[in-house]
Amino acid sequence: MNRNTRTTNLWLAIAVALISMGFAASAGAQVQTETSSSTGQPTKTVQVERGEVVSVAGNDLFVKMENGDIRHFPNVPESARVTVDGQQLGIHDLKPGMKLQRTITTTSTPKTVTTVETVTGTVFWVSPPSSVSLRLEDGTVQQFTIPKGQKFTIDGKETDAFGLRKGMKVSATRITESPEVVVSQQRKVTGTAPTPPSPPPADVPILVAKAQPAPAVPTETAPEKLPKTGSMIPLLGLLGLLSLGMSLGLRILRKS
Repeated sequence: MNRNTRTTNLWLAIAVALISMGFAASAGAQVQTETSSSTGQPTKTVQVERGEVVSVAGNDLFVKMENGDIRHFPNVPESARVTVDGQQLGIHDLKPGMKLQRTITTTSTPKTVTTVETVTGTVFWVSPPSSVSLRLEDGTVQQFTIPKGQKFTIDGKETDAFGLRKGMKVSATRITESPEVVVSQQRKVTGTAPTPPSPPPADVPILVAKAQPAPAVPTETAPEKLPKTGSMIPLLGLLGLLSLGMSLGLRILRKS
């Protein structure tokens, strides 16, 4: 193959590429596309998280959850607000001991996007069942890939790719459905301030401990009365002896 032949083939390839690009551009204008969507019944899930503020460092929040875990919420935005006892508080207003509750409501909505593509033209060339070339209304020729099961309408009747012939004017419609789920979330954070300890009621007496005096050591004192064991019999005996002695003395004196 000489140099002139290679140059001719190169220019031919470039020309074919340019023509194909022109066909593609014109086909985009000839294919009519309509898109519609339909939504199904949305579903909602609610998740509630509770915890107690442990500390606040800058815009970082540390919360002790109900299960005992310490969760770190970094870089809390300044715009975030917590409703505590009816007041809107920011990240720097939170104090240790505050009870927080975060409610996350997730809404999932099923959605189906339907795309209808319609093209009308005259069969220029067909290779069933995979492709067909149509001459469009503006005179350009465009090749299309025939999807499996694609039907064509000819003079009000439907046929498949094997029923196409050159010169037939056809109208083809392709419908595609793309299911998807649209998810949205709503977050709400509320809280309560820690309850201060209440003072004791005024009518409750307060007990004050007093030191008890040391018990006095008992001292022995003479009894004021004779014990019940004392008796007058010894005294009477003594008096009897004295009387006897006196009578004997008087008798001796008389005899002398």
